[in-house]
Amino acid sequence: MATKKTSMFTLTERLTIDATGVQSFATIDLGSYVDVGDRQALQVHSVDFIFQATTPQEAIWVAFQGAGSCKVQVTDLNRGGLVFANDRALVASAVLDNDPDAFLQNSTDLYPDNYGKGSDDGRYVVNDQLYITGLSTLIAADKAINVTVRVNASIVTLGAKDFMAIAIQSTAADN
Repeated sequence: MATKKTSMFTLTERLTIDATGVQSFATIDLGSYVDVGDRQALQVHSVDFIFQATTPQEAIWVAFQGAGSCKVQVTDLNRGGLVFANDRALVASAVLDNDPDAFLQNSTDLYPDNYGKGSDDGRYVVNDQLYITGLSTLIAADKAINVTVRVNASIVTLGAKDFMAIAIQSTAADN
């Protein structure tokens, strides 16, 4: 299905969420990696989420100061906000919960953020951006939650039929 052009590499972007109940946004530019003319796509192998507080030295629970939840999603189409798990544009998602006893729990929403170890395993992206959206239900005054998104990927060349199928699927998912 795909011919590898590169070994795996990592793309990173940090999203800062500094207001309660307000969605925050960031993007990862893929323009240098995706080329429609050459049927070149980005193959996403896994996505990791790292939650940190206002500063790297500060404990994450300090940013919550009570019961709260922080949700983050990566999509390959700009939906303008968080999406349901059945949205075809969803690439990865994560949640970090903090209960009143300052007990932290994270999860990946039971969504496959790790696409396997085989050379053909992965999520193919033919769009020129990855969109990151985050939302927290509680943030302490003068604090922020910083989420670093680490996308492990490689560049591949797809066959004409495969590239067309993924492009059509991506366009259809936009409607």
